[in-house]
Amino acid sequence: MSNRRGFTDYHVHPGYSIDAAPVSIDEYCIKAIELQLAEICFTPHLEVDPVRKHIDWFVRWGGKVHQMDDWRWLEQYFADIHAAQQKYYPDLKVKAGIEVGFEPGYEKQIEMILSNFPFDFVLGSIHCLNHIAISSKKECPGYFMHKNGTQVARDYFTMLEAAVKTGLFDCIAHIDLYRRYGKPYLGNSVKIIHQGYIERILQFMSDHKMALEINTSGLRRGLNDLHPSITILETAVQQGIKFYTTGSDAHSIDELGKGLDQAEKILSKYSLSITTFTNRQPERPERVDKPTHSTIK
Repeated sequence: MSNRRGFTDYHVHPGYSIDAAPVSIDEYCIKAIELQLAEICFTPHLEVDPVRKHIDWFVRWGGKVHQMDDWRWLEQYFADIHAAQQKYYPDLKVKAGIEVGFEPGYEKQIEMILSNFPFDFVLGSIHCLNHIAISSKKECPGYFMHKNGTQVARDYFTMLEAAVKTGLFDCIAHIDLYRRYGKPYLGNSVKIIHQGYIERILQFMSDHKMALEINTSGLRRGLNDLHPSITILETAVQQGIKFYTTGSDAHSIDELGKGLDQAEKILSKYSLSITTFTNRQPERPERVDKPTHSTIK
């Protein structure tokens, strides 16, 4: 089959990510073609918080687990990406991305890594507050059970604003990640704690041509909803954000492409378009043509 505009999955964790299944880039590409994806962007984790070095500073490559700051893994990652680009073009566009777990005070370390490798796309994420992973169902009680909505909002959005203003990232992933596991502790207030914080963050993103991710993982991980919520997406539209990516946040091959049809429908509802990136530059957004016989659900 020939390549054509269609669904794009811009948040995929290959086996390099220690919390993902040991699935190769090659295997993901084969699956992406089967699903009729037009484009896939791999986003292995990069963590920089030294407090958590014993927890998540690890990558998997060459059949072994290595320290994340052994940068040979990135050399191998780009070799795998290049091989896939050659092998699967024109049936599938393959992009080299990364997902950075932001931690204030380590901007220079992040910049050093990003400037030394030819990434197409860099996602910025807030995974941890007070060095506790709120993205982890197992870890998050250690944070949420001691906080009310006001405290969570202050902690989360202060860090998010700092991340956005570094200028290091092309796009912000799952911008309201705290909703995933925070609701049992915060109740319905979790739906509104962004108010008074996120507006200026989204305005800054708009002014600096940053993208916002429509992340479908919440559909599979307890929310039955997308990141961001409709309320936050509508605020993003009002603040003038023009660039949007779609990502499954797949950590296993069966999650690839999941929910992309819902993400596309939401974007279409607001007359928004999916953006892709090359060499960290957004390509002109175009309305997607939904595959006629898509197998994505």
